[in-house]
Formats: sequence, structure tokens, C-alpha cells
Amino acid sequence: MTEHAIIMRAVNKFYGDYHALVDIDLTVERGERIVICGPSGSGKSTLIRTINQLEPIQSGTITVDGVELTAGGDNVAKVRQDVGMVFQSFNLFPHMTVLENCMLAPMKTRKTPRAEAEATARRYLERVKIPEQAEKYPAQLSGGQQQRVAIARALCMKPRIMLFDEPTSALDPEMVKEVLDTMIDLAREGMTMLCVTHEMEFARAVADRVIFMDKGLIVEENAPDAFFGSPKNERLKNFLGQIA
Repeated sequence: MTEHAIIMRAVNKFYGDYHALVDIDLTVERGERIVICGPSGSGKSTLIRTINQLEPIQSGTITVDGVELTAGGDNVAKVRQDVGMVFQSFNLFPHMTVLENCMLAPMKTRKTPRAEAEATARRYLERVKIPEQAEKYPAQLSGGQQQRVAIARALCMKPRIMLFDEPTSALDPEMVKEVLDTMIDLAREGMTMLCVTHEMEFARAVADRVIFMDKGLIVEENAPDAFFGSPKNERLKNFLGQIA
């Protein structure tokens, strides 16, 4: 296993004529926790969605756990099994119980036996502190609970890397804390994490590195103390002034 979890080199992404990612160079070490922030349309979500090729790139290379994604379809499928992702919307299957939602992917993609998949699902529902919701359907849960199910579902694939795309942006303010607390617990256990979020207190609490993006570029990156305490770039200073 390589020491680098993710290596992005000269990555460019276009939507038609729009240059969404511009010559992105980024290396993520194993166990590193990175928070990506920036204004709307800056390329944050696009960046993390390229890591498991939900968004294909036009040039450059992306290597995850030593596997180069741009080399072909088999590599993409392999990497997706080891990279968990949690979106803004919970994307739970409404006709399945919480437990069934968590069991589905391991049984389908890893061919995990049903009993083992159920034991794993119950363990991760315990870990995100909602084991008592296992037999309920998503519509019976609050938004915060549904997002914690989405995190548990991703964890059931036993990923080595977790990607979070603004996981609290669709939640009511009182539900944000319970999801962030779950993510903080994961971070403290050493999970490699990339998280797109505007929750700057979360960044201060858990990030090894905070990255600021604007217009498809990584404009500035630093450890949290320096990032928030002595930003160098004017765009970052303005951004932090607006969200403070």
C-alpha cells in the first residue's frame, strides 16, 4: 500500500467552454484530513467528484491508493469500492429499511454474505449512534438521522478514503451538529477524509490542512491555525471575512 492516498497532477476539467478545474496539483497522505472551502462555483465539489470519477477529467492524472484512475474502467470500479462518498442529499432508497440500505452495496459489489453484511451494518449504525433506527424507513427519520445513515452506508463498504460533499448543507441548523460530531469521530480514528464544507469550526477542529479554491484553482492551503490566523491571499481574506 502506498503512503500517498491520492495524487492529482495537472488535472483539468471542462464543462463545454467552462474551465471548472485548472491544473490541479494535490497530494493527500494516508490518514490526512483535508477540508476544502471556497465560494459557490469555485470547483470544490467538482474536485472531489473527480477522485472517484463521478466527474471525468479532460487532462492530467489521478492516482488513488496507487491505482491510476485515468487508465480505464476496471481501475475506476476498483477504486470506487475503496472510496466512500457522502453527498448533500442523502440518496437513501425509500422502499428499503435503514438496515437494508446499509447492507445492499456490500452484498451486491463485494458479494458479502447476508449475515455478515447485516452484522457490519448494525455495527456501523451503532458507530453513528442510531442503532435503534435499523428497521425504520428513511421517511421516518429526521434529516440529521438520514445523513448519519448515509455515512454508515458508506462505511459498510469499509473504505480507505471518505469524501464528503457539503454533507450538512441540506440540514436544518439543529441537525448539523449531530452529523459533524459523527464526522469528527471518524476523523479522530484516522480515516483519510476530504470534506467540502462551509463549517469552519469543523475545519478548525479536525483538519490537518484547509484548502481554499476560487475559479477552479487551489488558491491557498495551510494548516488551520495559519489558514485562519494569517491568510495571505486577498480572495481568501475576503471569503473568511464574509463567513466569520
